Amino acid sequence: MFVTTLAERPDLLGPALALGGVGAEFMRHDPIAELVRAERLAARWPEYFLVILDGDVPVARAVGVPLVFPAPGRAELPDHGWDGVIRWAVEDALDGRVPTCAAALDVQVAEDRRGRGVASGALVRLRAVLRQRGFDRLVVPVRPTSKERHPFLAMEEFLARRRADGFPDDPWLRTHERLGGRVVKVAPFSMTIVGSLAQWRTWTGGSLVDGENVVRGALAPVLVSTGSDVGVYVGPNVWVEHSLDDSMIDSPGWAPSHPHSASGPTAC
Repeated sequence: MFVTTLAERPDLLGPALALGGVGAEFMRHDPIAELVRAERLAARWPEYFLVILDGDVPVARAVGVPLVFPAPGRAELPDHGWDGVIRWAVEDALDGRVPTCAAALDVQVAEDRRGRGVASGALVRLRAVLRQRGFDRLVVPVRPTSKERHPFLAMEEFLARRRADGFPDDPWLRTHERLGGRVVKVAPFSMTIVGSLAQWRTWTGGSLVDGENVVRGALAPVLVSTGSDVGVYVGPNVWVEHSLDDSMIDSPGWAPSHPHSASGPTAC
């Protein structure tokens, strides 16, 4: 397997998107995510949109955005998580600020390649490309893959669930920790999605009732007021930080298509 970017292969955008989406339908209606929809990422930051190929076949993608962190007013990663870091990246791009950090927004693997370590390899290659571009830090608003089975469990309690070997119960968090990632904090309102009850019926295929509703794909209950005709999802994530120092090594068998193509000065 080898890696390229949309800067090198813009023709791979369609096949990369065909690998899968962000999850449940309702997650496609986060208004902040519109700022970094795939076409915008491909146009603005194609060098941070990685596509992993097996021969000529895309099998995974790993997408990041550059930003400034830490900085005045940004001493800590945002409680708004996914939404917050997207706002930071867009603000910095509009203001012309030179980025000092990168955030991973998406790692997606083809369905028939899951469970084979491809996601781990994609994350390793994203770290390597960012290191080549001069960054020393990658931050990730991680969405634990098994948290949706425990929607009423506080994220702090979920994080405390560890296996006998000390690694997290959750497989995606476990992957990050095995690669040297460090859990920094919980992002309690990482993604906020608001809609009418009619919209939620369209998104979920069912009707919601007053109070807390368990929705497939949600990490926390959807809060509903039938009197106000509104449903609100406030999804938590977990901030994980990866240090991109010289001790980082690539996974065996992974190589970029052009080892020097991502080097050079960082730029917005």
